[in-house]
Amino acid sequence: MTFKAWTIWTLAAFLVTAGGCAGMPGMGGGQTPKPAQAQMTQAQPAAQPAVQTTAPARQVTHKGPKLRVGIVDFVNKSSYGAGRLGTSASDILTTELFKTGAFILVERAQLKQVLGEQSLGQTGVVNAQTAAQAGKVLGLNALVTGSISQFGVSTGGADYGVYKQKVQTAKCAVDVRVVDAATGQLLFADSGKGEFERKAQEVLGMGTRAGYDETLGQEALRSAITKFMDNLVQKLQSVEWSGAVAMVSGTDVYINAGRDVGLNPGDVLMVQTLGQEIIDPQTKVLLGRTRGAVKAELMVTEIDERFTISKIRSGMGIQVGDLVRIKR
Repeated sequence: MTFKAWTIWTLAAFLVTAGGCAGMPGMGGGQTPKPAQAQMTQAQPAAQPAVQTTAPARQVTHKGPKLRVGIVDFVNKSSYGAGRLGTSASDILTTELFKTGAFILVERAQLKQVLGEQSLGQTGVVNAQTAAQAGKVLGLNALVTGSISQFGVSTGGADYGVYKQKVQTAKCAVDVRVVDAATGQLLFADSGKGEFERKAQEVLGMGTRAGYDETLGQEALRSAITKFMDNLVQKLQSVEWSGAVAMVSGTDVYINAGRDVGLNPGDVLMVQTLGQEIIDPQTKVLLGRTRGAVKAELMVTEIDERFTISKIRSGMGIQVGDLVRIKR
C-alpha cells in the first residue's frame, strides 16, 4: 500500500467512525441508507454557513414624531443576478429599519404608483422633482435609495476522493443615499461591504452537493447593509419632521399625521410656507430651501387613526398644503 493510499484509507476510516457516532446513514442507529442525489439546485440544511452575519435587532430610543420614510428599489450595477439583487437589498433594508421602531415605512408599491416604474426602477435616480412629488403625495419626510456596485460568487474546496468539501463565498458592496423628500437635497451617503460563506461536504458519496442558493447572496447583502445601518439610522433621526395641512374648518386644522406618527395633545405646531429653492450657481444642484414664513401656531387637541386635529392659537391665512412643523 502506498503512503497516499494509506492516508486516504485512514482519513476515510476516521470520518466514517466519527460520523457513525452521530448517526450517519447506514452507520448504526437503525437508519436506512439513502442514495446521494446526482444534482441539487439548493443547499440542504446540512450545509451550514461558516459565519453567522445576522445582527440583533436595533432598538432605537426615539423622541418626537416619527418620520415617514420611503425606500426605493436599489439598482443592481453589477453583472450578476439581474433585478433580483436590487429588490432583495431594498427588502433587507426595509426589515432592518422596521426593527428599530423609529420610522413609518411606506410600501414601495405606493412609491411606484406615485413616481412611476420608469423614473425609479431602472435608474434609481431621485431628483428634486421626484422627491418633492413623493413628499407631497405620500407625506414622506425622506427617501432612501442606493445601488449594488459589486457582487460576485466564488467556489472553492477540497477533493480527497472519499471526502469532498465545497465552499461558496458571496461578496458584495452596497451604496446607500438619503434624500430630503421636501427639497430633493442629498442628506447622507455611505457604503458597506459584505461577505457570506457556506460549506457543503460529502463522505464516501454521502452528504450534501450544493448548487448556488440565492440565500447566499441575500446574506452577503445583509452583511453589507448592517455595516452602515447605525450611521443611516442616526442620520434619518436628524431629519426634521414635517407634515401638511389637510383641511381647515373654522378654527380646526386637520394635519396629515395619524396616530402612528406620535404627536400628542398639547403639542404646539407652526404653520409656514415651503420657502424658496436655493440653487448652486455653478452646479445647478438644489441645495435646499429657505425657511418659509410662519403663518400661524396650532395646538394639537385630538389624534385620530389617520389624521390629527388642532386648534388655531394665533395667526391666519392657513391653506391646504401648508407646511407644519413642531415648535421648538
